[in-house]
Amino acid sequence: MIRSSTQNELGMEIASKLLDIEAIRLDAKNPFTWNSGWKSPIYCDNRLSLSYPSIRDLVKNALSEAIQEKYEGVESIAGVATAGIPQGALVADVLGLPFLYVRSKPKGHGMENMIEGKITPGQQVVIVEDLVSTGGSSLKAAEALKAAGFEVMGMAAVFTYDFDLARKNFQAAGIPLVCLSNYHDLLEEALRRNYITQDDLGQLKKWREDPASWSLV
Repeated sequence: MIRSSTQNELGMEIASKLLDIEAIRLDAKNPFTWNSGWKSPIYCDNRLSLSYPSIRDLVKNALSEAIQEKYEGVESIAGVATAGIPQGALVADVLGLPFLYVRSKPKGHGMENMIEGKITPGQQVVIVEDLVSTGGSSLKAAEALKAAGFEVMGMAAVFTYDFDLARKNFQAAGIPLVCLSNYHDLLEEALRRNYITQDDLGQLKKWREDPASWSLV
């Protein structure tokens, strides 16, 4: 996918802000362990951006503009639990649209809802996500919305690792995806700021190519 210079500048700006507040941490020498068990030289927690009003505004306005540009005619916004809920609610407020959110599984009591909010079959919805890795949880939310009768236009996210697996998963599901920043933007900005070295860069690129089996050895 070819990105415009404006998109690249925005991607690097957001990557820079996330590095500033340590929402994204890079450490090629002392890798983190994900819930999946993967060893990774990157850890990302974009929820930290919510605690910084100027960055929160940057993200919500950029997401809103991206959605208006990419998904003309959107009628509602859905956040993916849990990190996509606040981002989605902020975007829905900017756009003046209804908001709902999708749980990872049905609630275990009461109405046992998986979708919280007003369900309007036929309504065109855009899903908002905080972070896209393989796309599994995001696409599960899309399937739940489709099953409830929504027309899923696509998804917008703050950041993506840009895994080939995620691209294939979204393509197979027929769900367009637009992201404000990605792994390439992050590495470019981190190198520009001397946050990482050229040696680190090599390890970080290798990890993205095969994250499941990556190691420092």
